[in-house]
Order: sequence, then structure tokens, then C-alpha cells
Amino acid sequence: MENSKKIKEMVKEKYGKIAEQNSEENNSSCCGSGPSIISSCCGTEKELDYSIFSDDYSKKGGYLAEADLGLGCGLPTDFADMKPGNIVVDLGSGAGNDVFVARSIVGESGKVIGIDMTPEMIDKANRNKEKLGFKNVEFHLAEIESTPLEKDSVDVVVSNCVLNLSPEKEKAFNEIKRILKPGAHFCVSDIVLKGKLPEALKESAAMYAGCVSGALQEEDYIGIIKKSGFENIEIKKTKRINLPDEILKEYLNDNELEKFKKDEIGIFSITVVGHKN
Repeated sequence: MENSKKIKEMVKEKYGKIAEQNSEENNSSCCGSGPSIISSCCGTEKELDYSIFSDDYSKKGGYLAEADLGLGCGLPTDFADMKPGNIVVDLGSGAGNDVFVARSIVGESGKVIGIDMTPEMIDKANRNKEKLGFKNVEFHLAEIESTPLEKDSVDVVVSNCVLNLSPEKEKAFNEIKRILKPGAHFCVSDIVLKGKLPEALKESAAMYAGCVSGALQEEDYIGIIKKSGFENIEIKKTKRINLPDEILKEYLNDNELEKFKKDEIGIFSITVVGHKN
């Protein structure tokens, strides 16, 4: 429990700093897009391009550049099957990127609620909401494992590269099931592992800040979803995350690097859907 608290505080501190920057200044994000000086949060001098994690939102309806901090690893709104009038919740909503895209789909008759545990992110999201003038968008300061939302109250839950950062993933998925209406569903994009990664890579604190060491094996991730009681679980999209050689060489010797590239092992973004019965 104490370790979980420490991890959450580390994540909150990191994303609090990111929230205070605009997208062009966002150089401290180890999960974001654009060149990132990893020394700001990971203790190394290497310069990374973390656009390998994020997908392009710029052509999506409802897109607001100020809300896009490049912190995602997929496009869950593309596969979430949202309908006009739906009540949608985004877990780990950040500056509001997925929330505003979802709002463009559910329309005036729907409602979108963002949940984030970082006060600076909530402040930034609310400033963005004020610019847009939306009345059916809300942002709440809370942890994704324990939201202020009522049981059986939500049509769709989305999340983008957030649950992998939680040290209590089973609790998070249980919370998703609690707030979803019977027959409703979630769609999340997240980082998972396939195959046994070399320990130096998996356990590195630097790689944790880059969304890797906090990730589970894909089968374990899906196992948590099944254990939470979801049905009709389907992986809608898989994308391999190709880390640059100069980064991998910090953690792997030449033999390990060759095997890592040749074998069907590595770091992947998946977008998965599951339904509540």
C-alpha cells in the first residue's frame, strides 16, 4: 500500500509539471510527443522522441490543440462506439483531449466527465472547457480507482495510456465496472508487454517513467479485465512501440538487442474493449 502511494505521488508530480507547460514546451513528459529531455524525470541525458507512443488527434472532431499534451498511446475514442446522448467518462483525462473529442460525438444531448488525480491537469482542463463554452462537460479531481460517480450511471468509459501507470489496476477495472450501466462498455488504450523482456529494461525507473516498466504482460492485463467480470473482451488495435537503438543499448547488450528485435517480444500499445453484463 505504501509503495502504491509513492508511485501515485511520483506520477502526480510528473504530470503536474507537464500540465504547467504548453504542447510545444512539453519536454518533461516521458510519455508525450516531441523531443523529450528525459533527464527532467528519468535521470539520463538521452534525448527521446516519444511520438512513438502517441497517435495523431489533430484531424479529429472536437480537437483542441491546447488540450493535446501528447500523453496518449492510442485513439480509444475511435473504437468506443459512442452515440449521441451517451454519458461518457474519461479516466486520467489530463487537459481534456479525449473528453473534447468524445463530446463532439455525444453532442449537446450527451455528457462527458473527466477524472484526473492531478490538480494542475484539472485546472488546465477547466480553462480549456471555458474557452469552448461547453455546459455538458465536467472535470473531477479524483483517483481513477475511486471516482465520485454513482453506480450504474455511465454508458461508455474511455482511458488513454493511464491504467498502466496505476499500481492498483484490478481496483481500477473494478471501478470501471461499478460505474458502467448494465450492458455498457469501456474502451482503453494502454501499454503492454509481449514476451519476457530483459530485466534491465523492464525494471528501469527511467523506463517506468516512459510507460514501460509499469506495464503488464498482455495476457496478465487481459486477465485482470476478465477477473473484474467483463465479457466480450476484444483487442481492437495493436501497435508495436519501436524504441530507438540508442535507447535500448542503455539497457541491453548486443546479444540481447538482437534477440529483442528478432523475437516476437517487445512493448505494444493495445486498444481493448470490454462489456459489463
